[in-house]
Amino acid sequence: MNFFLGVDAGGSKTYSLIVNEKGETLGRGASGNGNHQTNPVHAENNIASACHQALREAGLSKENITHAYFGLAGADREPDYKVLRPMIQRLGFPRHSIACDTMIAMRSGTARSYGAVVISGTGFNAAARNSAGEELQYGGFGYIYGDGQGSGRDLANFAFRSAVRAWDLRGKPTILHDYVLQATGFPSVPQMLDAALDQGYVPPLSLAELVFAAAEQGDEVAASHLAEQGSELGNAAAALIRRLGMEEEEFDVVLGGSILSKSRGTILTDALARTISLTAPRAKVARITMEPVAGAVLSAMDAAGHEASEEIMGRLRGISFSNLKGETEDE
Repeated sequence: MNFFLGVDAGGSKTYSLIVNEKGETLGRGASGNGNHQTNPVHAENNIASACHQALREAGLSKENITHAYFGLAGADREPDYKVLRPMIQRLGFPRHSIACDTMIAMRSGTARSYGAVVISGTGFNAAARNSAGEELQYGGFGYIYGDGQGSGRDLANFAFRSAVRAWDLRGKPTILHDYVLQATGFPSVPQMLDAALDQGYVPPLSLAELVFAAAEQGDEVAASHLAEQGSELGNAAAALIRRLGMEEEEFDVVLGGSILSKSRGTILTDALARTISLTAPRAKVARITMEPVAGAVLSAMDAAGHEASEEIMGRLRGISFSNLKGETEDE
C-alpha cells in the first residue's frame, strides 16, 4: 500500500494530510506559522509538529510514506530554497519534494499535474507548470517589482485614494467617496487624511470590497479599475505561459485567494480570462475545489507516478480542517 503526505505551510497556519493510494484520509495535523521568512525556527517546529500529528493519527512512520510534498509559503527564490532544502531534509522523509504554496493551490483546482494559477488575496502571486514539469512564478513582491495593483491591499488603497481624489477634484466623481467615509466612520475626507498623515491610520483591507460594490452600481471609476487590474492579473499568467511554451496546450488557470474567489461581479475575472485567452486559447479558468493541502497530496501522487482517479479527487474535495485545532509550537 502506498501512503502520501501533503503539507500546506502558510504564514498563519500549517496543515498536513496523509492518505492511502485510494485517497482515503488516514491522518491530519495542524499547527501555526510555517513561513521561514517570518521565523525559520518556529516554521520548522510547526511543520514538524503538523507532520508528527498526521503520522501519529495514521499509525505510520516517516519511512512508510511513499512521497511527501511540501507546499511552502515564502519559497519564492533560490535564497529561500537554500534555507528550505536543509530544513525539510531534517524532517527525515526519505522521498520528498518542496515547492511554493502557489503550486499546491494550482493542483487543488485542476485534475492535471500542470497548469497555471493566479492568487489574489491580501497579496498577489502567479505561477505555472508545463507538462514537462518546468515551473516559473512571480513572487508578488509589489508594484515596483513589476506586479499589478489587483491584490486586496492594492484595492483597499485604491478605494481610499479614489475618495481623496473625488474630494479634491483631481479625480472623477465616484461613489467610493461616500462608501469609504461610511465604512471608516470619518465625517469628511480632510479628517480621514489627518488621521492617516498624523496618527498612522491605515486604510483597512475591507475597503477592497467597496470597489466591487461600487462597480456593481455602475461606478465608472471602480469598474474601469477592476477591468484594468483583471487584465494585469491575466497578463501575469499569460507571461508565465509564454515563457514555459504552453500557448497551444490545454490546461486550467486556477483562481485563488479571497479577491478572486469571493469577489462580487465578474468584471475582474472576465478581464483576466479574456487576457489569458489571447495567449492560450485552449486554457480554461477554474476555481480551487479543495483544501490546498489536498493539492499537496495530489502533487505527492504526481511525484510518485500514481495517477489520481476521479474517485480519489472526489474524496479529497470532501476533506475539511475546520474541526482541527492542532498544536502550535511557537515558543
